[in-house]
Amino acid sequence: MKKILAATVVVALCVSPVFADQDRSEAVALDYETSLEGLFVYFHSHPELSFRESKTAARLAQELRDAGVEVTEGVGGTGVVGILQNGDGPLVLVRADMDGLPLREDTGLDYASTVTQVDITGIEQPVMHACGHDVHMTSMVGTARQLVALRDTWSGTVMFVGQPAEERVGGARAMLKDGLFERFGVPDYALAFHVSAGEPAGKIMISPGLIASSADSVDITVYGVGAHGASPHKGKDPVYIAAQIVVALQGLVSRELAPLEPGVVTVGSIHGGSKHNIIPSEVKLQLTVRADSQATREQLLAGIERIALGVARTAGMPEDRLPKVEISTEGTPLTVNDDELAARVRAAFVRDLGEDAVYEKKREGMGAEDFAYFVMTDDDVPGAYFSVGGTPQADLDAEEAGGPAVPSHHSPYFKIEPEPSVTMGVEAMTVAVLELLGND
Repeated sequence: MKKILAATVVVALCVSPVFADQDRSEAVALDYETSLEGLFVYFHSHPELSFRESKTAARLAQELRDAGVEVTEGVGGTGVVGILQNGDGPLVLVRADMDGLPLREDTGLDYASTVTQVDITGIEQPVMHACGHDVHMTSMVGTARQLVALRDTWSGTVMFVGQPAEERVGGARAMLKDGLFERFGVPDYALAFHVSAGEPAGKIMISPGLIASSADSVDITVYGVGAHGASPHKGKDPVYIAAQIVVALQGLVSRELAPLEPGVVTVGSIHGGSKHNIIPSEVKLQLTVRADSQATREQLLAGIERIALGVARTAGMPEDRLPKVEISTEGTPLTVNDDELAARVRAAFVRDLGEDAVYEKKREGMGAEDFAYFVMTDDDVPGAYFSVGGTPQADLDAEEAGGPAVPSHHSPYFKIEPEPSVTMGVEAMTVAVLELLGND
């Protein structure tokens, strides 16, 4: 890959023209070489945390305006909405998430992030694009340019949504609460994609049905009675109670769900105490809970509370000192592709990009997506969410042969190959929109 342009010169780059009479791949490649590469570097090296994406949103808004899109900022906090109207026809929502993660980047890239930022809880954090949202935003800008250049081939309206706080699964809901659909129209279709470090660069994966699990964050405060560590019988040890809760929670999936029903209960954080010889008064646990059906989601959440209270009662805690179990508002339902729409978009990918561009892979994890809020509304918007590969095939082959592991998403080592990821993101999203709005 060519050496990436230094981020310090990105702002000075001019938007290159995109010509409708060019081959689409050539046009996208030219746009990447002259402009999108630098834009990607800017987004990657200037990440911002959830609901703190002010500079990111401003840059995305300006890029969309420069492309000829009418832009509204500040929707749902830092959200950006761009409307590209081109005659009568359906309204298609195209979404890109904007936020980074509280991680210190350790990729060794010459454009790696060194940013720190105060998050919404008031804590200063290192920030990194460790999930590819820089690719998503850059590809959205490229898609807007292509669609402007191809106006004579389609009719309708595209709503470009730059969404905040996907990593806290709160941004989509915030934009909807701020009247996204009331102000800009209820989409006839909704589209989004995610770059994937686990798939070959430049390949696309789309399938019908379930795409992402539900996710819920649960906070448990375990109360005890403080005492000297040398006299545990004088108190009630919340560290011991919390440890028993952590172990007991593992039985929810292994012993209460049907063997073929997926579910995850992970205790990601446990904090309590201040010194070796002091039994503290409380311990705090943070959990993430994943499910592939609403029934399982409800079963797991109810089971967590039952176990936490039951373990504490067994330890002799009185009713007024039982654990407090709180389900955070940072949650999202299942993301489910509309079967008919997914099949239609896949057929368009095969037709316009070639059979070799479409990649099939079994779902391996229980990641979640708040894109679900745009489609699982009272308006019942059909949605199609697809993946674009981001890792060179040679790296995936080397891992398979026992070589270095490909860093996962949400890792400080996460990185993707920008050029094939961005250009395929642009091409695939342009093809999908044209399939839905194209003139016959």
